[in-house]
Amino acid sequence: MSNFDKMMEKAAKGDGFLAALDQSGGSTPKALTAYGVPEDKYVKGEESMYEMVHEMRTRMITTPAFSGDKIIGAILFENTMDREIEGLPTGQFLWEKKGIVPFIKCDKGLAEEEDGVQIMKPMPGLDELLKKSKAKDMFGTKMRSVIKKANTVGIKKIVDQQFEVGKQIIAAGLCPILEPEVDITSPEKEQIEDILVEELLKGLDALGDDEKIMIKLSLPTKVNLYKPLIDHPKCVRVVALSGGYSREEANEILAKQEGMIASFSRAILEGLGYGQTDEEFDKTMASTVECIYKASCT
Repeated sequence: MSNFDKMMEKAAKGDGFLAALDQSGGSTPKALTAYGVPEDKYVKGEESMYEMVHEMRTRMITTPAFSGDKIIGAILFENTMDREIEGLPTGQFLWEKKGIVPFIKCDKGLAEEEDGVQIMKPMPGLDELLKKSKAKDMFGTKMRSVIKKANTVGIKKIVDQQFEVGKQIIAAGLCPILEPEVDITSPEKEQIEDILVEELLKGLDALGDDEKIMIKLSLPTKVNLYKPLIDHPKCVRVVALSGGYSREEANEILAKQEGMIASFSRAILEGLGYGQTDEEFDKTMASTVECIYKASCT
């Protein structure tokens, strides 16, 4: 069985959740501030910032609790994929030493809002990134767009773009995570989700026999709204972003969704601190992993 097939089996059937460690250039300073790194330790946008965030991610990944027993996969930023942990490329370290499936964030940010949505900006270097990711033994990708209003035209545009790029990723030998995020502060959130689930089902139905994808979604207002996606034969897994909820809130909503698992970012960082001793850090990470794992096992 190839590495990709082994990873596919874990992604489809493993118990646990996805750790989203893919803060990129724009969101990195926020993540470092939340982690408690003093601003004089790095320069925004410079190499020192990326070194500091890699140090933070390395500390998280090398804790005993960050393992394939309860974490299925981890989503990385390209800069993290290109670096090493304990002498191994990050993706290789995750899979070989931790039993965790590595994914790469592949989008280049959001376009301006139009028709109540923000589609993804063009990705002219995508083919090269996919080639490099495949060579580094990545299993899949993740790409994000955002929906703010219950505008059917806009939502269809978002879903069509996600599936179109998703097919390009599948053709490169990787498994895409489509992420049409719903803004949880939108007064039209519930209506957005009703339209979105129908459009996603159409996209899944149109996939070829050997085309499979994953989907990352905001936690739904209606319990088990996304169950038809979870049960669809072309959908490997449906994962949830915390999307602005606190970890406690996100876990509470997630625990009610049958078959949906976490793919949290901010909620994983919650409680971790730059100034903590290794013992304090490891203990915090262990309790974080445990509570997200439990919420994902429903």
